[in-house]
Amino acid sequence: MMTSIKSLQTLAPERFEATEILKKLALASRKLAELKGVAASIPNQGILINTLGMQEAKDSSAIENIVTTHDELFKDDAFPDSFANPAAKEVLRYRQALRIGFEQVTATGLLTNNHILQIQAELEQNNAGFRKLPGTALKDGFGQTVYTPPQSPEAITELMRNLEQFININESFAADPLIKMALLHHQFESIHPFYDGNGRTGRIINVLYLVKEGLLDIPVLYLSRQIVRTKADYYRLLQSVREHDTWEEWVLYMLSAVEVTAGETIQTIHAIKSALMHAKHNIREQYRFYSQDLINNLFTHPYTKIEFIERDLNVSRLTATKYLDALAQGGFLLKQKVGRSNYYINIALNQILSGSTLQGE
Repeated sequence: MMTSIKSLQTLAPERFEATEILKKLALASRKLAELKGVAASIPNQGILINTLGMQEAKDSSAIENIVTTHDELFKDDAFPDSFANPAAKEVLRYRQALRIGFEQVTATGLLTNNHILQIQAELEQNNAGFRKLPGTALKDGFGQTVYTPPQSPEAITELMRNLEQFININESFAADPLIKMALLHHQFESIHPFYDGNGRTGRIINVLYLVKEGLLDIPVLYLSRQIVRTKADYYRLLQSVREHDTWEEWVLYMLSAVEVTAGETIQTIHAIKSALMHAKHNIREQYRFYSQDLINNLFTHPYTKIEFIERDLNVSRLTATKYLDALAQGGFLLKQKVGRSNYYINIALNQILSGSTLQGE
């Protein structure tokens, strides 16, 4: 089934002023504002960008059936040359693509097609650009084609140009940014401009758009976990808009996802902050080698290693080893071995991110 796509500017913004949508918008906006404030309470923003970005990379990739465990992911992050887990490496590329996009949006205040092309190129490790060949079609679980996106390169280029204007020129569509995020996400997925990586690129665009609009300072609202939970509804509503023009239902779904995800992320950040302050207080009391750089290292890397401590604290290998071994003996870290190397798990942070309890050897 092929459905012609119109530019979003042809929609009437008044469609999204219904009472039900405005109520849900108010709830989602309130939670998002709370999340922005809570995220700002962590002095080192890099901790959240790294840890929550890795969490999002894992969940977003799972939607595309790229599945890895927290353990595989954190190990590959610490020892990229020692593991051949292709899923973990692909997930970590997602985090890097997100970081590249965030840097571009922060530097320019824009989210352009060139930025989107860079994000997808990092994800897929190629520079294929927008699709130039026909053939892409979306199928259901029975192998039946349910939707055929635009096939000609000219149509794809024109639709992406219109989408770029929708993203960056606020006067082109007078609606709340959260409503616009829902609309642009649907439009991007329907254009399906790339040979591969459309879903993951589209989910990165979501959070970068919120940063561009000033609703977040750093990219910490990740909808992928909620989409994984409600995958059937997500795809059903995507298709319903194409077939029946049910934009309102789609917007309600996305606003609800923002509200739920923001609430859960607030809880996660509170838990990370609590664990960080607990570690900071106790390590400062018990060890003469306490430093803020040490705390930052332990909470930026769920699995740290001697080389990370050497680099971040500017100490010798012997000194770094002594620090980590002492923290493992004190119960802050769990020392593990991979090949000839040791790595050290931040027990409290790992439990927050993975929801699992670690057992010592």
